[in-house]
Amino acid sequence: MPRPRTPLLSRERIVAAALRLVDEEGLAALSTRRLAGELSVSGPSLYNHFATKDELLDAVVDGVMGEVDLSMFAPGAPWPRALRDWARSYRAALAAHPHIVPVLAQGPGRRPNALRLADAVFGHLVEAGWPRGQATRIGALMRYFVTGSALASFAAGFPEDAGVYDAADYPHLGEAHRLAEHRAAVDEGAFETGLEALLDGLELRFERLRRPTEQDHQGSRATNAGRSAGSTGS
Repeated sequence: MPRPRTPLLSRERIVAAALRLVDEEGLAALSTRRLAGELSVSGPSLYNHFATKDELLDAVVDGVMGEVDLSMFAPGAPWPRALRDWARSYRAALAAHPHIVPVLAQGPGRRPNALRLADAVFGHLVEAGWPRGQATRIGALMRYFVTGSALASFAAGFPEDAGVYDAADYPHLGEAHRLAEHRAAVDEGAFETGLEALLDGLELRFERLRRPTEQDHQGSRATNAGRSAGSTGS
């Protein structure tokens, strides 16, 4: 029996082709007809694997989430270092597939890899001593920060035409036309600056959380004094 001219269709092959199409041309390019053409199959054959375009898109986004390293959340690993390494891996995955970011920003939904990611971050923070409510907020904060940093380039948003920046109107933007040519350095530097500032702030908050308050000290002193007085009276 002769072998088929094209590889057999599978969920993995469909997702890979869809991601490649989105990476090259954006989300608007993804359609059942276009994807079927890329795979050299009939449109209806895709529905044997994905009932809707939204289901396919979820699988594509979750595939990107599967690229994020979670190994840093090993038991006992310092939480600031784990968050730092994870944020860098997370951003690298999004930077490789920027057109996916708007869909990903909607939340994990039912995507297995995205849920594993959320579980790893939350679980590690709670095990490190963060209250559950604050651990949830920190996870959300980190996602906002990373997805926001991957959503668009700050440097590329400035025109390269020096004539745009009239000194009378923009006295501090005389060199802004040079930002675009240094896009990678500016955007990466901004991410790293923000990440370090964010983690520094969280570490200070954690120290305050773990440090007994002055009121606790006063309460302990009053309790001890009362016990001493009771012992003396007896």
